[in-house]
Amino acid sequence: MQAAPVRTIPSVTHALRAVESLLLSSGQRTARRNAWTAVLEDRRRAKDRVEALHVLEAVADRRSRAT
Repeated sequence: MQAAPVRTIPSVTHALRAVESLLLSSGQRTARRNAWTAVLEDRRRAKDRVEALHVLEAVADRRSRAT
């Protein structure tokens, strides 16, 4: 006797992509993904700027204490 195949529950991401593919044309999907990628990259750059600013402030603070 064979075991019944296990059915997995689709993730929310998978479900949203399925709905997206039904509602949007290919070009719109690509544009939305590109826009989201740009948003994520902007967030990464902003985080890097903040980290660099903290490093520069720490170096400047050490120099001012040393003089």
